[in-house]
Formats: sequence, C-alpha cells, structure tokens
Amino acid sequence: MGMNRRALLGRIAAVGAAGVAGSALVLPGTAQAATWKKRLTGADLDTNHRWQVAGTDLGIPYVLENGSIGYLFGDTFNTPWPEGPPLPNDWRSPVMLRSAVHPGAAGGVVFDSAAKVWGNGRAPEIMHNGHNGIGIDGLWEVTVIPNDGISFPETGRQLVSYMSIENWHSVGPAGPHWKSRYAGIAYSDNGNDFVRTNLKWWNSPDNKDPFQMWTMQRDGDWVYVFSVRSGRQDGPMMLRRVRWDRLFYPESYEGWGWNGSNWGWGRPCSPILNGRFGEPSVRRLADGTWVMAYLNAATGNIVTRTATGPDQVWTPEKIQVTSWQEPGLYGGFIHPWSSSSANGLHLMVSKWTRLPDGRSTAYHVSQYVGTV
Repeated sequence: MGMNRRALLGRIAAVGAAGVAGSALVLPGTAQAATWKKRLTGADLDTNHRWQVAGTDLGIPYVLENGSIGYLFGDTFNTPWPEGPPLPNDWRSPVMLRSAVHPGAAGGVVFDSAAKVWGNGRAPEIMHNGHNGIGIDGLWEVTVIPNDGISFPETGRQLVSYMSIENWHSVGPAGPHWKSRYAGIAYSDNGNDFVRTNLKWWNSPDNKDPFQMWTMQRDGDWVYVFSVRSGRQDGPMMLRRVRWDRLFYPESYEGWGWNGSNWGWGRPCSPILNGRFGEPSVRRLADGTWVMAYLNAATGNIVTRTATGPDQVWTPEKIQVTSWQEPGLYGGFIHPWSSSSANGLHLMVSKWTRLPDGRSTAYHVSQYVGTV
C-alpha cells in the first residue's frame, strides 16, 4: 500500500508550499536561463512499461564506478501519482535507473537499465525502507529519501546519502516542514544492493540540524559535503570535507569555519550561505567550475550559483526554472556531465501539482537545459 492519506496530505503541504509561495512572488515573464527538454518519467513512458516506475520524483544523477550515470528516485509508484488509483500501487524508495546517454544528445537522457533488474522488470527499492512502520534500526520511519550518490573506482564501491523521514508535516517551532530523523549513508559493492550503515547524523528535536540534506562532490583525495536542514526551511548551508577513504569515520570530517578573522578548515562549521533551501546539488564541471543548484523555497525558483572552488565565494543566484514554467517544482539536480558552455547545464526537475482537495494532477521528473 502507498502512503496513507494523512501522510500524503502532509507531504503535499510540505512539498507544495514552495510552489504556492513562488507563484505569488514570481511574475510571468521573469527571466530564466533553462528551458524544458523532455519528461523523463511517467505512466505513459518506458520507465513504467519496462520497470514499473510511473509516478516518481528527484532523479538525482551521479557517476557510477563504471562511468555511466545512476539516477536516484524518491517515493516511486506504478501509478501516475502517490495516491493511485488503484491501491496498492507498489510504493518503493529509493529506486535507481541508469543511463550511458549524454544528456546533451538530441534525445536527451534515455534510461537503459534499472538497479537490481536484469533487462526489463519491476525496479525494486535499493535499500531497506520502513514504509510507515518500524525501520531497520527499530525506529518509526515514514520513508527513505535519497540525498545524493558518489562512487569510487579505486574500490568499485558506491555510497548513497539519504534521510530517514520521521514525518511529512512537523508542526511546532520549525513547522510545518517535513522532519528527518537522521541523515545516513548506505553502500554497495555490486552496484545494486545498498546496505544502510549504523552511521547516523541525528536531527535535533526542533528540526534545525543543518546536516540533514547532503550533496557530495569529490575533488582529488577529498569529498566535499554541502548540507542544509530538512523540510526546505530557513537556515544555513554548511560545508565539510573528508578524505574519500574516510567517509565512514565521522571524526574525520572537517568543518569549514570562520574564526572571527578568517576562514579555515578543521573548525566548527560556519554558514557559507543562508536561505530557505530545498535539496542542494553541487557538481564540479570538467573545466573546474563548481556549480550549485537548489530550490529557493522563498521564491519558488530553481537557481544556480558558481564558484572557482568549494570553499571560495559563490556568485549570486541565477534563476534557471520558475514556477510559471513548471508549477509545483522542486529538485534541480545537476547532471555531472554538464558543462560551462552555452546550454551545457542539465537539470533534473521534479513536478508535483495538486487540485485544491489534494488530488494529484502530475508527479514526475523532467530534464531542463540551461547555462551556468
């Protein structure tokens, strides 16, 4: 069975709030850099016919150990949207599809396989999920949502950072926003089965911990981790780094912090940015440009920033996609094969639109093309 109606309506409120706010703040004709290229998922597409991936979101792209691209999807169903009909509708998360096609090709992203599937067939979730029940660690878990993925050719291992969701509609000092219980790491040595480790970056009771939604990018021996609070709420963005072979050792993570006179590594984290952040996505492009994308939940826009390095100054926001282009939008995950050239930026953008009574009218992922 999919999410129950109470949980569904809570998530609708949490996910939809940014889109509603954005519609009020962004005027038609607002300049944007990215344009729609194609819809990637849906009940009418091969994602459903081949792997029963119909209604889904996120589609976080990362480089696999074999050089192709894995796409991490969140709550996934064999119906067009989470509430069906019919029910049950085969709720799964996370699910991974794969592609070796460059997103800049004329036909855009084309998926060729699914994790844990030989050829065609139902794509299962790639790690344990409590599904509105007791999770693998004995705690209540609504669902598991991927944050980002990273792979290491030296070992053939892949890692996925994720959130264990406590509820979709946390009320209180920080609500209403969704609340993660903790951020965690899962690993796979075969590219299919991911094992959730006992590493947990616990959220605070007031839902203000800034290390819940991660994005990861390797540069040489270091993996740089950018993170924000869960729930698309106001707060800081933090930056840490850890050697690639020490990701399982929390004491090895170094913070990027300000000591009152200068910035440096090995300090308590200081905010590198402040805002109302959706899920962040950071990638280092082939020419060395660092690009950051996220939903600005205060304006409803998918925006990007650039920098010459992870610990350098980030440019002001550049609007890529507005809620007028894609109502109910969120995500904005950067394809790692993007470039700094004109129309070289490829974004995976989610859409979830509903009627006033909460019934969904769209729940899918599209590819957008823009310029950093």
